Amino acid sequence: MPIRKKNTIEEIPPEPVIEPIDDEPVEEEQEEPETFTFKATHFYAVLVVLAFSVGVILGYLIWGRTPAAQTVAAQNPGEIAQAPATAAPQYVRYKIPTDGFPSLGPANAPITIVEFADFECPYCRAWEQQTYQPLLAAYPGKIRIVYRDFPLTSIHPDAMPAAEAAQCANEQNAFWQFHDKLFSSSNLGDAVYQQYAQELGLNMDQFNQCYSTHKYQQAIQADSDFATNLGVNSTPTFFINGLAVVGAQPIDVFKQVIDKELAGQIPNN
Repeated sequence: MPIRKKNTIEEIPPEPVIEPIDDEPVEEEQEEPETFTFKATHFYAVLVVLAFSVGVILGYLIWGRTPAAQTVAAQNPGEIAQAPATAAPQYVRYKIPTDGFPSLGPANAPITIVEFADFECPYCRAWEQQTYQPLLAAYPGKIRIVYRDFPLTSIHPDAMPAAEAAQCANEQNAFWQFHDKLFSSSNLGDAVYQQYAQELGLNMDQFNQCYSTHKYQQAIQADSDFATNLGVNSTPTFFINGLAVVGAQPIDVFKQVIDKELAGQIPNN
């Protein structure tokens, strides 16, 4: 009959305490290799726990903003005003010129939304596909949309050419149709612009002459410079009667601002 060995539990040495180093040298005790392996593993486990905790805290600070705080920009429109839940929101209106830029909707609409966008920006495309038309439908005849260019050329190589093509289409009163086509997919490029211009029945000689000579490049750059000087640093950025809303926010965020604006609940400062 086999002899069973008694189970033995190896005693784990206690965690060493690091004491301040005295002036006199102290002879260190030699540690067993097994003990060192345990200590290193324990040390890395502590690091993992700390890293996870820091990640949770940072995530809360960056993303844990309330919808109310995401509707109004602070002094820099690139930042969202974050006030305590008990404090009254601080509204800042920015003066954004709209004359001479592509617009859609009644000129006397009580709500004017100026959009700074980039045709290659996936967040701009998402907003156009998910929020743009439902928002207009929710307030028939009350919203005027004004488009202004803010191509992020450092990360979107097709943003400037797409903006130029759209302005060339605007020359033939087809900006918004061209705008909708550009945001209908992520495919951009010269061949795509040619295809859209043909589908819209544009004068191709005029369109090609406009596009190949970069007729509107300086105007688009001036638009971008204006936005940068204002403090805009991401796309899309919107100004609802001068009140900033940053990012591809859902329709409820826009309704919150628009409803307050129509009710006269936001100071006209």
